[in-house]
Amino acid sequence: MSDITQRESRVEFVSIAILLLALGTALAHFYLAAQPDEDLRFWFLLNGIGYLGLLGAFFLPALKAYQGITRWVLLGYTLLTIILWLFLGSPSEGSFDPFDVSVKVIEVILCLLLILHWRQNVSRRT
Repeated sequence: MSDITQRESRVEFVSIAILLLALGTALAHFYLAAQPDEDLRFWFLLNGIGYLGLLGAFFLPALKAYQGITRWVLLGYTLLTIILWLFLGSPSEGSFDPFDVSVKVIEVILCLLLILHWRQNVSRRT
Protein backbone atom coordinates (compact mmCIF):
# COMPACT_ATOMS: atom_id res chain seq x y z
CA MET A 1 0.00 0.00 0.00
CA SER A 2 1.40 3.38 -0.93
CA ASP A 3 2.25 5.99 1.70
CA ILE A 4 -0.53 8.32 0.51
CA THR A 5 -3.19 5.57 0.61
CA GLN A 6 -2.04 4.50 4.07
CA ARG A 7 -2.21 8.09 5.38
CA GLU A 8 -5.68 8.61 3.88
CA SER A 9 -6.99 5.40 5.45
CA ARG A 10 -5.69 6.57 8.87
CA VAL A 11 -7.50 9.89 8.45
CA GLU A 12 -10.69 8.05 7.48
CA PHE A 13 -10.40 5.80 10.55
CA VAL A 14 -9.96 8.81 12.82
CA SER A 15 -12.91 10.57 11.18
CA ILE A 16 -15.15 7.53 11.67
CA ALA A 17 -14.02 7.23 15.29
CA ILE A 18 -14.78 10.94 15.86
CA LEU A 19 -18.23 10.44 14.36
CA LEU A 20 -19.02 7.40 16.51
CA LEU A 21 -17.69 8.85 19.77
CA ALA A 22 -19.42 12.20 19.36
CA LEU A 23 -22.64 10.47 18.38
CA GLY A 24 -22.35 8.23 21.43
CA THR A 25 -21.80 11.27 23.64
CA ALA A 26 -24.83 13.01 22.16
CA LEU A 27 -26.96 9.91 22.74
CA ALA A 28 -25.70 9.65 26.33
CA HIS A 29 -26.78 13.23 26.98
CA PHE A 30 -30.20 12.55 25.44
CA TYR A 31 -30.48 9.49 27.69
CA LEU A 32 -29.65 11.61 30.74
CA ALA A 33 -32.19 14.24 29.66
CA ALA A 34 -34.86 11.52 29.53
CA GLN A 35 -34.36 10.50 33.16
CA PRO A 36 -37.45 11.37 35.22
CA ASP A 37 -35.62 12.75 38.27
CA GLU A 38 -33.00 14.75 36.37
CA ASP A 39 -32.67 18.41 37.43
CA LEU A 40 -30.37 19.28 34.51
CA ARG A 41 -32.68 17.81 31.84
CA PHE A 42 -32.77 20.98 29.74
CA TRP A 43 -28.96 21.32 29.73
CA PHE A 44 -28.44 17.67 28.80
CA LEU A 45 -30.87 18.09 25.93
CA LEU A 46 -29.04 21.20 24.71
CA ASN A 47 -25.70 19.42 25.03
CA GLY A 48 -26.90 16.50 22.90
CA ILE A 49 -28.29 18.88 20.27
CA GLY A 50 -25.00 20.80 20.30
CA TYR A 51 -23.00 17.65 19.63
CA LEU A 52 -25.29 16.70 16.73
CA GLY A 53 -25.06 20.19 15.25
CA LEU A 54 -21.28 20.25 15.49
CA LEU A 55 -21.07 16.77 13.98
CA GLY A 56 -23.16 17.96 11.05
CA ALA A 57 -20.95 21.00 10.58
CA PHE A 58 -17.81 18.84 10.83
CA PHE A 59 -18.86 16.19 8.30
CA LEU A 60 -21.15 17.95 5.79
CA PRO A 61 -19.35 18.32 2.46
CA ALA A 62 -20.87 21.79 1.95
CA LEU A 63 -19.07 22.98 5.11
CA LYS A 64 -15.73 21.28 4.37
CA ALA A 65 -14.04 24.69 4.08
CA TYR A 66 -14.87 25.31 7.76
CA GLN A 67 -13.83 21.89 9.05
CA GLY A 68 -10.72 23.26 10.74
CA ILE A 69 -12.71 25.82 12.71
CA THR A 70 -15.44 23.28 13.49
CA ARG A 71 -12.81 20.83 14.80
CA TRP A 72 -11.57 23.40 17.34
CA VAL A 73 -15.12 24.35 18.33
CA LEU A 74 -16.01 20.68 18.85
CA LEU A 75 -12.84 20.20 20.90
CA GLY A 76 -13.64 23.24 23.05
CA TYR A 77 -17.27 22.13 23.41
CA THR A 78 -16.17 18.69 24.59
CA LEU A 79 -13.65 20.15 27.05
CA LEU A 80 -16.31 22.51 28.39
CA THR A 81 -18.66 19.56 28.88
CA ILE A 82 -15.98 17.75 30.91
CA ILE A 83 -15.23 20.83 33.03
CA LEU A 84 -18.90 21.51 33.72
CA TRP A 85 -19.37 17.88 34.75
CA LEU A 86 -16.69 18.37 37.40
CA PHE A 87 -18.65 21.28 38.87
CA LEU A 88 -22.26 20.22 38.26
CA GLY A 89 -22.09 16.43 37.92
CA SER A 90 -21.44 13.55 40.25
CA PRO A 91 -17.98 14.77 41.41
CA SER A 92 -19.63 17.88 42.89
CA GLU A 93 -21.85 15.55 44.92
CA GLY A 94 -18.83 13.63 46.23
CA SER A 95 -19.37 10.51 44.13
CA PHE A 96 -18.52 9.12 40.72
CA ASP A 97 -21.34 7.51 38.75
CA PRO A 98 -19.94 4.75 36.46
CA PHE A 99 -22.10 5.89 33.53
CA ASP A 100 -20.88 9.48 33.91
CA VAL A 101 -17.26 8.38 34.11
CA SER A 102 -17.59 6.19 31.01
CA VAL A 103 -19.06 9.12 29.05
CA LYS A 104 -16.21 11.35 30.22
CA VAL A 105 -13.65 8.75 29.11
CA ILE A 106 -15.32 8.74 25.69
CA GLU A 107 -15.14 12.55 25.62
CA VAL A 108 -11.43 12.55 26.53
CA ILE A 109 -10.75 10.05 23.72
CA LEU A 110 -12.81 12.27 21.40
CA CYS A 111 -10.58 15.23 22.32
CA LEU A 112 -7.45 13.21 21.59
CA LEU A 113 -8.84 12.07 18.25
CA LEU A 114 -9.74 15.64 17.26
CA ILE A 115 -6.14 16.68 17.96
CA LEU A 116 -4.87 13.67 15.99
CA HIS A 117 -7.18 14.61 13.11
CA TRP A 118 -5.73 18.12 13.12
CA ARG A 119 -2.15 16.80 13.14
CA GLN A 120 -2.89 14.41 10.27
CA ASN A 121 -4.38 17.21 8.21
CA VAL A 122 -1.40 19.46 8.90
CA SER A 123 1.04 16.71 7.88
CA ARG A 124 -1.03 15.94 4.78
CA ARG A 125 -0.62 19.54 3.56
CA THR A 126 3.19 19.44 3.86
